[in-house]
Amino acid sequence: MSFDVLAPHYRWMEVVLAGEKLQQCRTAFLGRVAGANKVLILGEGNGRFLLECRRELPNAKITCVDVSARMLGLARERLTRHGARCERIDFVCADALAWKPAEGGFDLIVTHFFLDCFTPEQLAALVGKLANVAAPRANWLLADFQAASSGWRRVRSRLILWSMYRFFRVVTRLPAAQLTSPDALLTQYGFKLREQRVSDWGLLRSDCWERPGGLGQLT
Repeated sequence: MSFDVLAPHYRWMEVVLAGEKLQQCRTAFLGRVAGANKVLILGEGNGRFLLECRRELPNAKITCVDVSARMLGLARERLTRHGARCERIDFVCADALAWKPAEGGFDLIVTHFFLDCFTPEQLAALVGKLANVAAPRANWLLADFQAASSGWRRVRSRLILWSMYRFFRVVTRLPAAQLTSPDALLTQYGFKLREQRVSDWGLLRSDCWERPGGLGQLT
């Protein structure tokens, strides 16, 4: 899987297809985690959330992992262009499934429009890995697509998801052929859904999960 080919075009594609909807989902709960000191962001892309995260958490240590070197380059350029500090930000070019964290204790994990890229088996392995490097009272911010609950909204969302997966599987060699919800896995590892916002007629979700104190089942 690689988004290198889309990196130069991703910004305008997002604007044309979704306007500011995806960015609003990414930043929906950023203000709720103002005390985070050690942040892990996966699948950040071109840095739109990273810029806002640095502004909200100016002193936090941030590890930003993305498989696309071009996306990481764009993210770094975005921060520099807007006068944001890159100090205490580690840009890691790696496949999240193969990546081996050098340390743990992250009190904020961020996976925006990222977990939908993986098969059920891959997702289980990835969520387990991230849970193991999360601090005992960590927060997890998640924004993603979903199928709406019923009626014409469900038909619309399923059609959009079908089209998206067909496109990204061809262009980026995306492993997943359909959406797998991470909710049961997050619950298994001791996270609880603190708040959720649903938008765009049920297609988009923004979640704030937290681990209240227990470490869950780190298996």
